[in-house]
Amino acid sequence: MKRLALIRLILLAAVACGGHAACAQKNITFQDTRKLPAPAADYRIAYGDDPSQFGELRLPRGGSQTTRHPVVIVIHGGCWLAEYDLGQVSNFSDALTRAGAATWNLEYRRLGQTGGGWPGTFQDVARGADHLRVLARTHPLDLERVVVVGHSAGGQLALWLAARHKLPPESLLFAPDPLRLHGVVSLAGVTDLEAFARGCGGAAGKLLGGTAGEVGERYAQTSPIKLLPLGIPQRLVHGALDQIVPLKLGRDYEAAAKARGDNVSLTVLERMGHFDLISTNSRAWPTVEQAVLSLLELKKNS
Repeated sequence: MKRLALIRLILLAAVACGGHAACAQKNITFQDTRKLPAPAADYRIAYGDDPSQFGELRLPRGGSQTTRHPVVIVIHGGCWLAEYDLGQVSNFSDALTRAGAATWNLEYRRLGQTGGGWPGTFQDVARGADHLRVLARTHPLDLERVVVVGHSAGGQLALWLAARHKLPPESLLFAPDPLRLHGVVSLAGVTDLEAFARGCGGAAGKLLGGTAGEVGERYAQTSPIKLLPLGIPQRLVHGALDQIVPLKLGRDYEAAAKARGDNVSLTVLERMGHFDLISTNSRAWPTVEQAVLSLLELKKNS
């Protein structure tokens, strides 16, 4: 199944490339991200009973006994499909921890798993984020400085997580007291589920159980661009050569968010592709790292 899903992503990128000369440039691939070393997390902790309801917690080394660390919630992508897991951002999470932030790398139920899709995928991400309140009882976490970062489909979930306080009480995704976030970083995020209807083989429709014409209220409750303004800083990073999530989604979102008064910025990285953004040995990494650390008010290690 993993091989079939990977072939699907490669074919999507090839079709989107359309023979342009720029596409011939070597960019980081999904396979490259899985080859990066990833030291084991300090803790693997369940936030629910399902095997996919867990997170990996990493804590910075050093500091005094009273030090409480800012936290980055990390949400992986992969078209919301079960074939892709949090392993693709383990190295990414470890690098942010070495830079001074605790990281909470979330797993969640995905398409192809019991409970994945609507509403389970969203409920898991929300429950996993709120579980930081439980973790802070026994681990030195600063819940006043929590940032969420997500890649691709995870970028959609990250932006949604930052917007869920706006959901109506009758929503299946409503929570009365969601964890307050300090900012959000979307890396090649799917900012508009309706505009991405054909992306990832139509995965957005499978995620929500229909088209926007059929289940419009679900799109209204989960598509980031429909939930603006978010009211917290948003940093979007997108590769100019991304062949999986169109750069136009990022540009349209930035314009809409600014029009609604949000603190938002989009950084476009020339000659960068989709997976460069989560590879710590790519030229994109310093920009990504700085986007996260600046929201946490941490200085980059020299």
